[in-house]
Amino acid sequence: MWQKFKQFRADQDGAISVDWVVLTAGIMLFAGVVATLVKDGAIDGGDDIGNQVAAMATP
Repeated sequence: MWQKFKQFRADQDGAISVDWVVLTAGIMLFAGVVATLVKDGAIDGGDDIGNQVAAMATP
């Protein structure tokens, strides 16, 4: 029984898959945060431009 446990603990099959899953999840989380920040900045910039254009159009 202990021999099987030692073999299971020493077995490295599948360890790379776990690494890739964790790495991919981290990248996707980072991409989501960046996309949210860019979206918020783009909306604010668009609002500022819209306000400036509206101010120029009315005498």
